[in-house]
Amino acid sequence: MLDMTKTQFNPLRALRAAKTLAQNPDDLPQVFTIIESLSGSTLARVAERMAKSETGSKILNDKPDVVDVLTDHAGLERLPEGTLGRAYLDFLRRENISAAGIRAASNSGMEAQDTLPAPIDYVHRRLRDTHDLWHAAVGYHGDVLGETALLGFTFAQTHNPAIALILAIGLLKTRNAPEARRTILDGYKRGKKAAWLADQPWETMLAMPLNEVRQKLGLGDPPVYTPVRTAELRAQGLVSALA
Repeated sequence: MLDMTKTQFNPLRALRAAKTLAQNPDDLPQVFTIIESLSGSTLARVAERMAKSETGSKILNDKPDVVDVLTDHAGLERLPEGTLGRAYLDFLRRENISAAGIRAASNSGMEAQDTLPAPIDYVHRRLRDTHDLWHAAVGYHGDVLGETALLGFTFAQTHNPAIALILAIGLLKTRNAPEARRTILDGYKRGKKAAWLADQPWETMLAMPLNEVRQKLGLGDPPVYTPVRTAELRAQGLVSALA
């Protein structure tokens, strides 16, 4: 049995972060603050399940740093069009983000990540660093609605109570937008149906055609929805304007 040590449980800190996130959905460090404050034994449960699969146990044993591959943009550029690696690179460029930027946001939003026991520390990094690969594979953009729908997908896969809080904010914000709410709930349904993504050998899948990856993982066709950007929400008065 793995050490089922919980991360710190601080609901008040999580609620403060949730209030800030509700007003500024682009404040990524607040997401990591919520995750750190409410995840409980989620990471330990994920690690325990990974240890029971052949690919997952190998990942836990070898501890590959997927960011080494994901930051090699020249290498990703050499992959054929239509592969997962190229789709991931296209996603980064379209959203103007990077794997290093996600790590920086995590470092800013979390206090205790460096004190997590093994292998929970590695599982935390792995889930964080593959998040945008999940975007490329599942098919959601990096807009507010796409992020929330992917969190619905992720909650179905990990049952993380921290993600449930973020989802609740999203569902509250879309109470008068039935199409957006359907998109979020569809993310949850897709996560329930799909293969478990946490123990996938992403490094060896980057050169695979994206449609084959989606078929292998039971992801289905990419979702069709209208992206919602934070600037649009500010214009509608749904979130606060930046100072």
